[in-house]
Amino acid sequence: MKKVLSVGFMIILMVIGISGCNNKNEKVGIERINENKKIVIGLDDSFPPMGFVNKNGELVGFDIDLAKAVGEELGIEVVFKPIEWDGIILSLLNKEIDLIWNGLTITDERKEKIGFSKAYLANSQIVVTMKESNIKDLSDLDNKIIGAQLESSSSYAIEESEKINNLLKEVNYYPTNTEAFMDLQIGRIDALVVDEILGKYYIEKSDQKFEILKENLGEELYGIGLRKEDDTLKDEIDKAIVNLIKEGKAKEISEKWFGEDIILSEE
Repeated sequence: MKKVLSVGFMIILMVIGISGCNNKNEKVGIERINENKKIVIGLDDSFPPMGFVNKNGELVGFDIDLAKAVGEELGIEVVFKPIEWDGIILSLLNKEIDLIWNGLTITDERKEKIGFSKAYLANSQIVVTMKESNIKDLSDLDNKIIGAQLESSSSYAIEESEKINNLLKEVNYYPTNTEAFMDLQIGRIDALVVDEILGKYYIEKSDQKFEILKENLGEELYGIGLRKEDDTLKDEIDKAIVNLIKEGKAKEISEKWFGEDIILSEE
């Protein structure tokens, strides 16, 4: 199987390279945030419905609303900083941002580099094709070209799937899921692996005829990414989300974007 645009190993080397570097601001987590009265959140701003720029040029989405609500709970300003997804963990480790909050899947690989909040949403990795495609189940991906966002949980799901990994002819990686969907529509790829939450939202809003295979490439959980040393900040964010759930605010935000309450409860 040929892999196109696979630069993950370069990112890993860059992360290792900066791990020993000192940052001018030695204050961690909640101390720095309380002092500055703001928290900087890194995100991919083309990831509907979690965070994206709408037709009016406004940054909107489920994670945007939830992050703002947490900011209100903590009494701090929330600032959003769009970053290329394949470099977002590096930006966090380099203290360019305080959090990654944008449909970030909790994985063992990421846990080696960063910390996570409690999980707040469940998700899965779905396979999307065009409706007229002859791909009806995973076995039909034999000798096919599949796409995914670069350095996303979708790309990891492909690499880790024993069922399809050896079948594929090629994997194409894209900076954004929007670009991947465009290539699927014009036939440059035969299928696309994408987060269920994003995929279903995109399909619902599109006039194209897509189809989702019944089999997926795994269940997963979304969490908020932060530096491992920022334990106090993690605790404060976890508490704020629990409060938003108890107050009903989290449910309100979920129903706005998904039509139902899909927030994971404290239980």
